[in-house]
Amino acid sequence: MKQIDVCLTPDLLHLHKVENTIVVVADVFRATSCMVTAFAYGVNSIIPVATIEECQLYQERGYLAAAERNARKVDGFELDNSPFTYMDERIRGANVAMTTTNGTLAITKSRSAVKVLVGSFLNLDAVVQFLKTERYDVMVLCAGWKGRVNMEDTLFAGALVERLKDSYAMAEDSAIMAWRLYCQGKDNLPSYLSSSSHIQRLQRLGIQKDITYCLQHDLYDVVPVLRGNALVSMQI
Repeated sequence: MKQIDVCLTPDLLHLHKVENTIVVVADVFRATSCMVTAFAYGVNSIIPVATIEECQLYQERGYLAAAERNARKVDGFELDNSPFTYMDERIRGANVAMTTTNGTLAITKSRSAVKVLVGSFLNLDAVVQFLKTERYDVMVLCAGWKGRVNMEDTLFAGALVERLKDSYAMAEDSAIMAWRLYCQGKDNLPSYLSSSSHIQRLQRLGIQKDITYCLQHDLYDVVPVLRGNALVSMQI
């Protein structure tokens, strides 16, 4: 039987098997939710990069550029890390370069996988349907926060395990933990997450609407996949 594993933070990635595995990267608040939204609204491609300097180089080549650090937009860039920014006509057909505190770093660290997918609650069912057709093991890579574990990405991992548990065996305790955490909180995720560190960080910035939006399930049927150095969308 195929297996599903969960890596709770990129700092633990060296302990997990990436080769011959499909990696689903989750940065629920807010990078992967932004990416899914951008593709749903017609962006052509997104190039995830680890550093601000790399993003600037793409900006100089004519890409729309998005840069976030510590949950705030970096000065000098057109786009930020709010999904509502990507509900804009100017992104339709555009090529975007993006760097964020956690999510894009997690994607760039996963390049040796068979496939790298972008996951969020917004496209959860689309990711599930795609993975059910694949023959490879799956690992959910939680972007976390600066190397630390966070609740929202772990809950997404648990949601994916919950929906795939009839097709995939749970490989390690981290998958079981994520699944049990999601089962405990799934009936009211906003309340369950209310005291979590990143919720509090975002609320201090006055962006409750981003939190509410990112916790919605199954809004879009797009699955961003890494092809070369760019994410493109697969329609499910």
